[in-house]
Amino acid sequence: MLAEAEVMPIHSTSEGGALSDSELADAIASGDQGAFRTLMRRYNRLLYRTARSILKNDSDAEDALQNAYLLVFRAIGKFRGEAGLSTWLVRVVINEALGYLRKRSRAAHVVNLEGSELDAAVEAEADLDFSKSDRPEDALMRADAQQLIQAKVDELPLTYRTVFVLRALEELTVTETAEALQIPEATVRTRFFRARARLREALSVDGGGAVDAFPFAGARCAGIVARVMAAISAGSLAPETRVPVVLV
Repeated sequence: MLAEAEVMPIHSTSEGGALSDSELADAIASGDQGAFRTLMRRYNRLLYRTARSILKNDSDAEDALQNAYLLVFRAIGKFRGEAGLSTWLVRVVINEALGYLRKRSRAAHVVNLEGSELDAAVEAEADLDFSKSDRPEDALMRADAQQLIQAKVDELPLTYRTVFVLRALEELTVTETAEALQIPEATVRTRFFRARARLREALSVDGGGAVDAFPFAGARCAGIVARVMAAISAGSLAPETRVPVVLV
């Protein structure tokens, strides 16, 4: 994730191997800030892309990610290992990003990632979005391939976009995606299929070509780590064993 020259020493076990997720969580819960830096570098891209898939704005996504990390640092004792650590982290970031959406829109209606009512709204939004899409050849004349792909991914409805980012870009399994979003596996498959179909229509290329979209590495990755650690130090935050994390 970081450029080779920027990589800091990885937290290791006494035998020299990298700490597992559960070992990292235990170390962070005991106040090990070095372990928390390792966790952030391990999951920065996944969690940034998750926030970005909801907010469609780089700056807002970074802000949501930073705030989510501060919550994670204090609430790490809540992680019990029933699901993977990455799944738990994604759920925290999703909740934070949805909070940003509510503040930004000032809407009374809470955005949720599941439910038949939302699915109906998703279909309506998708029809509107893609009826206004540029022809692929026109868009290609104005932007390079990566910018075009990112723009077309942004045009996907929220629920399709988040599933697509987790499945195609981050290569989470159907099960992992379903656990992170708290939706049935069948819903994940359906939304992913529809997202790919719409992207193929918009781009005239296979949806898998979006693997390099929304990069998050080098200085941006290091910047998030630095800002979060500075906030932790400035606020004298310490992990707590019980902090409620309410997932929408």
